[in-house]
Amino acid sequence: MKKIELEIVALSHSITQTHSYAVVLGEVNGLRRLPIVIGGFEAQAIAVALEKMHPSRPLTHDLMKNFMNAFTIDLQEIIICDLQEGIFYSKLVCVSEHDTVEIDSRTSDALALAVRFGCPIYTYDNILESAGILMEDPSGKKKQPKEAVAAETSAGSNEDLRAMTLEELNTLLNEVLDQEDYIRAIAIRDEINSRKRGR
Repeated sequence: MKKIELEIVALSHSITQTHSYAVVLGEVNGLRRLPIVIGGFEAQAIAVALEKMHPSRPLTHDLMKNFMNAFTIDLQEIIICDLQEGIFYSKLVCVSEHDTVEIDSRTSDALALAVRFGCPIYTYDNILESAGILMEDPSGKKKQPKEAVAAETSAGSNEDLRAMTLEELNTLLNEVLDQEDYIRAIAIRDEINSRKRGR
């Protein structure tokens, strides 16, 4: 089967499930999107890596990367290889000096590692056909611009941040970083940056 390369185009709260997030993968040079519901911990792990944040202590996926690097194992690619009853199944394709090994993985963990290693993400056409969404393209362009990571923790949280002063935002940012709530930290940081650009 032909592999289709994907990229992470959005990370946001899941509309359908509370306390869950959705990572949206987009077909490279295509218009199909593949939304995958993941847990809060995995969403945080992906967001931290996407935003190039450096937590004071390594997260589990950072530990895994450090472990693999210590034993000269590289993550070559991840493949979202199956979909059964709404659950995605993935494989890590790991390469060492002497061997290539495929390891079963939860898709959320595979994505968190892919972001850290900077390796490609693939799936197969039948998975995109059954679970993908075709985006409208009114402009006639082949590919839409990459969507921003949506890190707001609820629909109203963006409004709450806009009502705060810059000093209050900086204080809140320090508090959520101390609590290691990186998803919320991204939203606060984005609000601070947009105000600085607006000056």
